[in-house]
Amino acid sequence: MSKQVTLYGIPNCDTVKKARTWLDANGVAYTFHDFKKAGLDAGLVKTWLKDIPWDTLINRKGTTWRGLPEERKAGITDNASATALIVELPSIVKRPVLETGSAPTHVGFTADLYQQIFKN
Repeated sequence: MSKQVTLYGIPNCDTVKKARTWLDANGVAYTFHDFKKAGLDAGLVKTWLKDIPWDTLINRKGTTWRGLPEERKAGITDNASATALIVELPSIVKRPVLETGSAPTHVGFTADLYQQIFKN
């Protein structure tokens, strides 16, 4: 049984580049979803939020978050408000997001994390 691996991110993100390089070097077949071009829908985001807390999924260190008005930031308090923000501004997502089809959805990249996820 092969895993359906999808990596979500934007191609010019350094962390996404590292994740893609790791996947390629380790022979992991995957589909790349550029969410800046292809967007994200609420159903997908809700699926991610089953495994990842909303306050982890939103990148509060990035320029997209920092550019929001304070009242908008204060209004992000739960899965519903986070989902609406992510669908509107996909680049607010911490990257990359990895779906393997069998393990929980993961956000971020370290070689150790991916080694753990893809060990056989």
